[in-house]
Amino acid sequence: MRKSLRVAGLATACTVAGAALYATGVASADQAGPRPTKEPHNIGLLVGEIDEYYGASQDADGVWKSSPDSPYAKDLARIQAKAKKDIKKAARKAHHGHGGHGGQGARGKKPAIVLDVDDTALLSFDYEKSTNFTYNNDSWDAYVKAAKRPSVFGMPELVKYAKSQGVEVFFLTGLAESQREGAVTNLAKAGYKTPLDRTHVFTKNKANPPAYLSHCATPDAWKCDTVQFKEGTRKHIESTGYDIVGSFGDQVSDLAGGYADKTYKLPNPTYFVG
Repeated sequence: MRKSLRVAGLATACTVAGAALYATGVASADQAGPRPTKEPHNIGLLVGEIDEYYGASQDADGVWKSSPDSPYAKDLARIQAKAKKDIKKAARKAHHGHGGHGGQGARGKKPAIVLDVDDTALLSFDYEKSTNFTYNNDSWDAYVKAAKRPSVFGMPELVKYAKSQGVEVFFLTGLAESQREGAVTNLAKAGYKTPLDRTHVFTKNKANPPAYLSHCATPDAWKCDTVQFKEGTRKHIESTGYDIVGSFGDQVSDLAGGYADKTYKLPNPTYFVG
C-alpha cells in the first residue's frame, strides 16, 4: 500500500495529523499503533528539506525537475559505484571458466539484476511535487500512462554496465498490468536499452495472477502484499535459471524476502510502500 506525504501547502501544517511523514517514519492517522509521544517534524520544513535534497526547480513548462548536482544525485552515485563493483565481481565469478560472458556460474545459473521501476528506474518527483505529495489512483494512472518520466540519475548507465558484464536485467514493479504499456514505453524513452518484453518486465496482474504467486493470489482474490509479490517473483526468476546478484529498489518492501545476493536501497523520502 502506497502512502504519501500529504501537503495542502507550506502554510497548512495543521494537516500533519492526517499525513504520513515518511522521511521520519511517523505513522499515518489510518494506521493502527501508538501515537507520537512528541511533536512530529514540521510539514513545511520537511517539504523544504525534500526540495533542497532533490535540488528542486521547475522548467518553462512547469515540470518539476531534480538537479544532477543535488545531494540526491550524489547519494545515488555512491550507491551505484558500489553496485558496479559488486556486479563486476559477481559476473567474473559466474563466468569464470565457462567461456566468458555467455557462461554460467558454479550453480549453473546466469547472473541477473532486478530493478523496481517507480523511483528506482523512473523518477516521479514531478508527480509528487505537482500533487503536493498526495497519491491519487486516477492521477497516478494518468501520469504513468503519459510515459514522460525521466530516468533516475545514473540508472540507465548502471543497466548498460551490467549488460556489458554479461548480466541479465529484469524489472519488477508494483504497477498494474494495465499500466505495463506506459511503463515499458517510458523505460525505452528514458534510455534503458535492454529487453522490455513480458519475460523481462513483471507487473502486478491481479486479474490473472501467475501460478508462482498462488500462495497469495488467485483470479478471485489478490492477497499478496508488496513483499510477497516481489519475493515470489524473484524466486520465479531464479527458478528459470538465473542467480539474482543484485536487487534495486527505493523501498524496503522492494527488497525484503530474499532471493537476491545483494540489495541496494535507493533514496526516496517522498512516499512509503509497505
